[in-house]
Amino acid sequence: MRVLVIGSGGREHALCWAIAASPLCDALFCAPGNPGIAEEAICVPVAATDIEGIVALARCERIDFVVVGPEAPLVAGLVDRLESAGIRAFGPTAAAAALEGSKGFTKDLCAKYAIPTAAYGRFRDAAEAKAFVRRRGAPIVVKADGLAAGKGVTVATSVAEAEAAIDEAMVAQRFGAAGAEVVVEEFLEGEEASFFALVDGAHALPLATAQDHKRVGDGDTGPNTGGMGAYSPAPCLTPALEREVMERIIMPTVKGMAAEGRPFKGVLYAGLMLTRAGAKLIEYNVRFGDPECQALMPRLMSDLLPALLAARDGVLDGFDLRWYPDSSVAVVLAAKGYPGEPVKGTEIRGLAEAAGGDPSVKIFHAGTKRVDGRLVADGGRVLTIVAWDKDVAAARDKAYAAIDRIQWPEGFCRRDIGWRAVPPRPR
Repeated sequence: MRVLVIGSGGREHALCWAIAASPLCDALFCAPGNPGIAEEAICVPVAATDIEGIVALARCERIDFVVVGPEAPLVAGLVDRLESAGIRAFGPTAAAAALEGSKGFTKDLCAKYAIPTAAYGRFRDAAEAKAFVRRRGAPIVVKADGLAAGKGVTVATSVAEAEAAIDEAMVAQRFGAAGAEVVVEEFLEGEEASFFALVDGAHALPLATAQDHKRVGDGDTGPNTGGMGAYSPAPCLTPALEREVMERIIMPTVKGMAAEGRPFKGVLYAGLMLTRAGAKLIEYNVRFGDPECQALMPRLMSDLLPALLAARDGVLDGFDLRWYPDSSVAVVLAAKGYPGEPVKGTEIRGLAEAAGGDPSVKIFHAGTKRVDGRLVADGGRVLTIVAWDKDVAAARDKAYAAIDRIQWPEGFCRRDIGWRAVPPRPR
């Protein structure tokens, strides 16, 4: 089988790494890829959002199956276009991708199908949004409705901060069209966790659990990012809680989307808040998380490719996946300045030595490129260093030991990934 993966981040590197190991995969391509992915696949310089370019590439290379990594091409209808061209693809249609493409759509779906989530309001007028904030008080959460690369959410501790976030999105248009509408919602207290399920339109298969670290600084301080690290499994998601999430959140969503004429196929990623009243949905993503995917793939014992095919073909019922009992820890190395303007073009050295020959340490590339043979930073989140071992503490020690061998003064990372499972050790 000839497979094409779409994307260029750490998530796509992890997917390529897993798919390349499948005996079903005869040839693997990635568009556009990155220097790390080039070790697993043939990289072709076609942008992930170039829908017609991707269709032409798939035809030219006689691709049997396309796996779409990022959210933007999904929301833009890449899967629809590929399928209409007779090319099988993994991921939701544009209509189903609205679960991530519009936070307001998801909140309305939750209200209609009694899926537990925070109380909310949707606004296209800044003055009305601010009036809602003043009525509700703080803390309160302001979200750009559309795709904002994980940066369109403000957890406001005061009314003034919430009003400033509304102005930033709707008046200053920091997030472009994504901020033309905002969702203002109740602040939920509890512990956050990530829950993933493969979905085939009617059935859902839960995957391993993970916990992400969204804020840029140690101790969950500073602004939100696309994710500074993750670990798996997440101890807070007990088997009983997993059943609750499947019964009260995932399956009602799957059935609701089918009833709405938007059957969902692909990965359903539920960002959860574990409150005293039970698990509540914060938001949905319609693809593997990043960096959660990097933490999940090393734990997957089963072949990933047949599972993705089963989701696309609508035959997940009765399908099963096996996972290694080891824990994994994924730590993001970001360029200084992130999540604002990152410093680009700085050289990264020592990656070959970082893992120290340990097969349980893997470095996934994201914002990197080659310039005259040198590896340089070319984005905000640049690398994800993943290690796996018998428990979170051992895996974390391996990951940070590898990071300490990387020569990149212009990079930084959080030093407390996995802190909810194991407190960080003093440096």
